[in-house]
Amino acid sequence: MGGTMKIYLSVDMEGVTGLTDPEEMHLGGRGYERGCELMTGDANAVVQGAFDAGAASVLVNDAHGSTKNLRIDLLDERATLVRGPGKPHRMGQGLAPDMAAACFAGYHARAGVPHGVLNHTWMGKEIHNVYLNGEICGETRLVAGFAGSMGVPVALVTGDEAVCEEAGELLGDVETVAVKKGIDKFSAELLPPAVAWRRIREATARALGRLPDFRPYVVEPPYTLGVEWNSTAIAAACSIVPGVRLAGPRHTEFSTDDYHEIMALFGIFSMIGGQVACGSGRYG
Repeated sequence: MGGTMKIYLSVDMEGVTGLTDPEEMHLGGRGYERGCELMTGDANAVVQGAFDAGAASVLVNDAHGSTKNLRIDLLDERATLVRGPGKPHRMGQGLAPDMAAACFAGYHARAGVPHGVLNHTWMGKEIHNVYLNGEICGETRLVAGFAGSMGVPVALVTGDEAVCEEAGELLGDVETVAVKKGIDKFSAELLPPAVAWRRIREATARALGRLPDFRPYVVEPPYTLGVEWNSTAIAAACSIVPGVRLAGPRHTEFSTDDYHEIMALFGIFSMIGGQVACGSGRYG
C-alpha cells in the first residue's frame, strides 16, 4: 500500500504519557499547557511511526474536551489536524472509508474499570455507563465501531494498562502501548516521555507493517445506544431529543441504522448533560 496508505489518528488526553490529574486536561488548570505538549508528543510518535511504515498521509483528530488541546506548532509537519468544537462526529471526526487504519492515542478505560486512570465514558461525572446494542461500551469500542462501520480496522491503541486490556478483549491482536499503570483513578506509575514515545513509534510502525492481520470491528445494525445517567433530570432532558426514549428513570435509549447519528448524538448529550448538571446549582 506504499504511497497511498492513509492513516487516521484520534487523540484523547486522559491516556497521554505522564498525565494523571484532571487539572492537566482543562484550560486554566495547573499543568494544562505542559499536558498539551505531552499530548502532542504522543500524537507525533504515532505520526512518525506511520511514516516510518510508508504512510502517505496522517489525519490527526483532537478528540478531548474542547478539542483545542493539540499544539499545531509542535505537530509533525507531515500530518494535518482537525481541531475545534462543533464537529458532528466528535472523537471520530475525519474517519473515511478510504483510510487503511485507525489509531487511538491517549485513550482511557471505560467507566468503572478498577485501576483505570481517569476512567470514564464520554463524560466524567454525568454518565454512569454506556451500552451499545446491549453490551457495555467505552470510548474505544464506540470509536472502533464507527471506524468498523466504514470498513476501517483499528491497528493501535495507546493509553494506560487498563485501556490496553480493554482494547485487546475487544479488538483481538491489536498493537497496544501502555504508557502508565494505574494505581487508582488519579494515580499511576508512569513511563518517561522519551521511553513512551519510542515504544509508540515502534508499535505504530509494527502495526502498519501487518495491516492484513486486522479486521474492522463491526457492530451489526440497527445500533442502539443506551446511556445510564447519574441523574433523572439529565435523562429526562435528553429524552426530549426526537428519537431518544426513556428506558428507565435514569436510562435513555436511541436506535438508528446510521452510526454517524450515534457519534453526533453524544455531542448533543454532552451539551444537555453538562447544562443540566452544571446549571442546577449545589444541593444536599
